[in-house]
Amino acid sequence: MNEQTAAAWSRAEFEAQLRAQGAGYHIHHPFNIAMNSGKLTNEQIRGWVANRFYYQITIPQKDGAIIANCPDRATRRKWVQRILDHDGADGNAGGIEAWIRLGEAVGIERDELCSLRQVAPGVRFAVDAYLNFARRAPWQEAVCSSLTEMFAPKIHKDRLANWPLHYAWIETDGLQYFRSRISLAERDVEHGLQVTLDHFTTRALQERALEILRFKLDVLWSMLDAIEKAYP
Repeated sequence: MNEQTAAAWSRAEFEAQLRAQGAGYHIHHPFNIAMNSGKLTNEQIRGWVANRFYYQITIPQKDGAIIANCPDRATRRKWVQRILDHDGADGNAGGIEAWIRLGEAVGIERDELCSLRQVAPGVRFAVDAYLNFARRAPWQEAVCSSLTEMFAPKIHKDRLANWPLHYAWIETDGLQYFRSRISLAERDVEHGLQVTLDHFTTRALQERALEILRFKLDVLWSMLDAIEKAYP
């Protein structure tokens, strides 16, 4: 019995299958393990922050693409909050500004970070592939790709716990991005998971959802591959 004829997983089993993909999350990448073990040099930390910034500034564009492709008003009204979270609104400077402050905390001046001069080609390629996917895919598939957020709170908590221990030279005020994303990621997962569980209801569609999530996991993993090579 192939995926075209197999019975659909129950909603609970499908969610369990999605969450099981966390085994491929970049929390397990050697570069991230070294980061949380205090084994990175100052230059490697700065390189990671500078390269990850390219991903941060692309997130609102990705979310804008989802909204542009989505005909459902209720979904758009919820999803737009993600753009505001990153770009800032109503007195909240937003996640991009918080990342710039992280850059300053590790010794990268604002203008240098925003110039994107330090972004490795492999990081650009991976992030651009993700953005292009969101622009071209059905909006429900792009929503599914966002479910790597299921695994994000743990990686942020690890950084908050380990960076002050291993990298005392980084001012803790610069870690605000990680603090803010824990609750926001949990909120975002609730909505993204609901959309995914509601839309991918046949076994073939559910298998497609797992492929999409693995693609996004590969994007994040490939970014660290490129950073690790650029900052050995």
